[in-house]
Amino acid sequence: VMVWLRRCTHYLFIVVVAVNSTLLTINAGDYIFYTDWAWTSYTVFSISQTLMLIVGATYYLTFTGVPGTATYYALIMTVYTWIAKGAWFSLGYPYDFIVTPVWLPSAMLLDLVYWATKKNKHSLILFGGVLVGMSLPLFNMVNLITVADPLETAFKYPRPTLPPYMTPIEPQVGKFYNSPVALRAGAGAVLACTFAALGCKLNTWTYRWMA
Repeated sequence: VMVWLRRCTHYLFIVVVAVNSTLLTINAGDYIFYTDWAWTSYTVFSISQTLMLIVGATYYLTFTGVPGTATYYALIMTVYTWIAKGAWFSLGYPYDFIVTPVWLPSAMLLDLVYWATKKNKHSLILFGGVLVGMSLPLFNMVNLITVADPLETAFKYPRPTLPPYMTPIEPQVGKFYNSPVALRAGAGAVLACTFAALGCKLNTWTYRWMA
């Protein structure tokens, strides 16, 4: 009975984290609308993608103990996103925000670290966290470049008028030393390690709660 209870708890965790990852990631695609604040939004929003990917992937990876499950988790996120985006597309929402599977290569790096360090949890947190945190902004930039032109999209799908206190005073050109990817990679590398540790800890808590 305890084995099955533990398995059910595990599957519940995976579904909850994967669904929430997907929802957060879908909304993180909206930086294409903020033409004046695109790079600022890109930096902030893509951090949320990294953190949601690594906490779920690390949890899944350490729970099964099988290198490859992090990539599988990223695949779940990708497919969920495609389905949700497809539903939004049927309502007239643009589909080409997050259609490229940006999480898969980063998750592969996480799996590689776990395998290469012979399933060392601390190496996974440190090296895996740094690699995912630094790689995802690069893949996300590919995503940003391959989608439709931001201005064209913004005119085609107009947003409600912003209240005065939200209206940008001037276009944010040259923000973050012209390198939002570098800023995002630096912040991501630090934060992803923390969230990788949280993913491992979720595992411990699950077992402790079931014990």
